[in-house]
Amino acid sequence: MANFSNLEILDLSYNDFTGSITPYIGALSSLKAISLSYNYGLNGTLNTSEFCALKKLEEIELAGSDFEGMLPPCLNNLTSLSHLDISRNRFNGNLSSSPIANLTSLEYIDLSYNLFEGLFSFNLFANHSKLKVIQFLSDNNKLDIETENYSWDPLFQLKVLVLSNCNLNMLTGNFPKFLLDQHELEVVGITHSKLNGSFPIWLLENNTGLQLLNLRSNSFMGEFHLPSDHYMNLRWLDLSDNHFDGKLQENIGKRIPKIEYLNISHNQFEGNLPSSIGDMSDLQALDLSFNNFSGEVPMEFIANCTSLDSLRLSNNNFHGEIFSKHFDLSLSSLELQNNNFTGTLPVVPLKVLQLLNIGNNHMTGTIPLWIVNGSMSPNEVVDLSSNSLEGQIPCGLASSDIINLSHNLLSGLLPSCLNLQNVMHLLLQGNKLTGSLPKAILNSSSLVTLDIRDNCFNGSIPDEIVGLSNLKVLSLSGNHFSGVISKQLCQLKRIGIMVLSSNSFSGSIPYCFNNISFGKLAASDFVNIHSDFVYTDFSFWTLYFSFPYKSLLNRDFQIEGLSTDYHEQGGGFREQVGTEIVTKYRADLYKGLNLDLMSALDLSLNKLIGEIPPKLGQLSSLRGLNLSHNQLTGPIPKSFSNMTQLESLDLSHNNLSGEIPSTLIDIYTLEIFNVSHNNLSGKLPDFKAQFGTFEKSSYEGNPFLCGPPLEKSCTEIDESPPSQQKSSETSDGKWYQVDLLVFSTSFSVSYIIFFMGVASVLYINSHWRQQFFNLIEDRIYWCYYFALDTLKRLAIRMCH
Repeated sequence: MANFSNLEILDLSYNDFTGSITPYIGALSSLKAISLSYNYGLNGTLNTSEFCALKKLEEIELAGSDFEGMLPPCLNNLTSLSHLDISRNRFNGNLSSSPIANLTSLEYIDLSYNLFEGLFSFNLFANHSKLKVIQFLSDNNKLDIETENYSWDPLFQLKVLVLSNCNLNMLTGNFPKFLLDQHELEVVGITHSKLNGSFPIWLLENNTGLQLLNLRSNSFMGEFHLPSDHYMNLRWLDLSDNHFDGKLQENIGKRIPKIEYLNISHNQFEGNLPSSIGDMSDLQALDLSFNNFSGEVPMEFIANCTSLDSLRLSNNNFHGEIFSKHFDLSLSSLELQNNNFTGTLPVVPLKVLQLLNIGNNHMTGTIPLWIVNGSMSPNEVVDLSSNSLEGQIPCGLASSDIINLSHNLLSGLLPSCLNLQNVMHLLLQGNKLTGSLPKAILNSSSLVTLDIRDNCFNGSIPDEIVGLSNLKVLSLSGNHFSGVISKQLCQLKRIGIMVLSSNSFSGSIPYCFNNISFGKLAASDFVNIHSDFVYTDFSFWTLYFSFPYKSLLNRDFQIEGLSTDYHEQGGGFREQVGTEIVTKYRADLYKGLNLDLMSALDLSLNKLIGEIPPKLGQLSSLRGLNLSHNQLTGPIPKSFSNMTQLESLDLSHNNLSGEIPSTLIDIYTLEIFNVSHNNLSGKLPDFKAQFGTFEKSSYEGNPFLCGPPLEKSCTEIDESPPSQQKSSETSDGKWYQVDLLVFSTSFSVSYIIFFMGVASVLYINSHWRQQFFNLIEDRIYWCYYFALDTLKRLAIRMCH
């Protein structure tokens, strides 16, 4: 290729090249455009004389590789350079001292996602009269961009300005004032920049061709108004995650009739939705969630916005019946949770629905068949939780990844015809379901979460549960299950959370529980519980714009940071599976990554007997263990000290005996420890480290325990050679010894007090004193005559 002296365009993008830029590049003297983008193995620096010798270069694309170091000063030689894209590399240094300011022919510049730091002032672009596109997105929070600290008048008229997470105008938080002189803007995206003040309505008035405005995740406040004297060409408007308040203007739909994407979520908007919203006939995605909107959804909106694909009204105060006869939209995503919607679910199916979330409303009636018979698109979400749905669960339930019917009034048996081959998460807790577990639902290798707690299920755990080979969360608590705990559970080696509490299980704890992972999962396994589902994929979410001049590399300008920024920062439509687990004396809801990292075994409130298997101590990744309120006997296994990640251990209300192993003090993560109401005895573990935080309530109900924090103290054991007396006392089972010094002192003091008391009384009262002496005299004579009489009798007997 070094012989291609007439080569003008070299496009090697999207391959698997590795290493650094080869020397032959400098021989391509006629080269005008080069693209090495998205070759992730390319690395090294640009300090090559060969690269900078290409003085005819007009376009450089190095995006998405692994180049590093500072931008070489020799880029100043590229006086014809109009297009520079070095985004998504590891370039570093201070841009103020880079050659950027001297490249005055630039029309397009993208410096996003590198390691630049320090202060960069926009007045360095003051002489760039041809500049059309500036993209500057950061994620290292070390780059400060200032537009206001110098008095400068730009010579350019921008088409695109995208800035994100760049510490923009940190001292003032002002919106860039140089934009007052810009009248040809088509795209403005300034996000995650902590800008404040009111909405810059002048930006729309000065730029009638503006198609996209993204100001999400700033600190704008006050009311939001659009210009009233002319129509807007906006297709995309995102004001989410700010502090806007007040009502939407009544004619908003007439001001921006061409809008396709509108996101004003996470603000403080209030009042009713204007009926003019029905004039947005091209609207495809609408997100009004997390505001204070109230009232009913306008019928004009339901009837006229026929292009709507995604609707998100959750976490407001809407009420009324959303599912009327006019509701005939071809939605792929519908989120209405946490409102006050009423009425029944529609009999007519919502056509291409992939996400249905109407949890925490007041919907009534039964679950229509179209939700579960395959009318919904596969591999997505159905969330009807926390409503007042009644009746039985229909047979379908096979079309979605996540099925959440929890906290309703559903009753009856689970149908044996259930087919869960495609379901990953089945959440049925908090209903009135009865009967035993159908064997049909226990043969799903895809099921990751099975949460049916707080129902009325009964019977034993079927051996067929071994078919749930990928199960990670099993919650059966608060039912009427009985019988022994099936040893088949030990075959579910991927389980991280098992909650069988508040049932009537009997028998002993299976010795094989140590075969279960309980948290020992590879990082690659986490994705099954922590899943983000994006349910819409509009072409305009990654926008492409064609500008007056044509790229030699035949590229449209891709506006970075719009679709990706939206999803990565919490937008989009996502569903995280959650499970409530009781640890540390409280019920906590674990979701996403927290659920991935949590591991717990809860067998409390059953009728389990026998000893605790010592092999449970091999569960070194376990964070919560609750065996309380059973009839367990025997000692606390010393092997528990091996559970070095344990945060909560509750063994209370059993019949455990023996001493508390002193080695438990080695579990430095322990926050909750409860062995109350057992038959434990002996000295408590040393009152230090985490055991210094446990109160006496952790040990109450064990009368033979002693030591802090209990009031009963244990006397230190004498370390001298054991005597016969000590052996005797030990054999008698005594846990204490007599202190001879204390005994002698107390006896002497008592004797002296008694003697002095008697002497004082006789000294004070003469009558008593005379009687005392007479008594002594009588006793002396009695003893004398008794002895004399006895001797005489013995002498007489000896003579005979």
